[in-house]
Amino acid sequence: MSATPTAAHPEVTALYTAHQVWLQGWLRRRLGNAWEAADLAQDTFVRLLATPAGQADLQTAPLREPRAYLATVARRLLINHLRRQSLEQAYLEALAALPEAQAPSPEQQLVILQSLQELDAMLDSLPPKVRSVFVLSQVEGLTYAAIAEELGIGLRSVKRYMAQAMAECILLAP
Repeated sequence: MSATPTAAHPEVTALYTAHQVWLQGWLRRRLGNAWEAADLAQDTFVRLLATPAGQADLQTAPLREPRAYLATVARRLLINHLRRQSLEQAYLEALAALPEAQAPSPEQQLVILQSLQELDAMLDSLPPKVRSVFVLSQVEGLTYAAIAEELGIGLRSVKRYMAQAMAECILLAP
């Protein structure tokens, strides 16, 4: 039988016990919603349990500023949460603008929304310049020369960044 999560991760358990209520309040003030705050607070501690780097940080030395550490992890999750909400809202607005006959079925809508979220996560994982080049090329339709001019970089860099973005797309494809 495996160890319980609390026995296997006493550092995270101690953080949870001491700071979960504070973190949930911190998130509630930013979100204005107690339910989402509770979910994100829980996700913060799950993230700590799931990342080897986070566990190693907690095991090697006690945190001098545990609330700052938790707030940093929670802030990243909050940004992702808000970005997903914004993406979903934009998608729903675009759907509402379609004539009813052209609107996708609920199943198709779910698949499209999930694909948009996966694309957003993939773009978020790219370095900023690589992401900019990819979006300007694939979404805006700019040529490599126009991208180089707009970003103030060389054409060779644009090609290298596009190759990097395409390689990431291939690696993340199902």
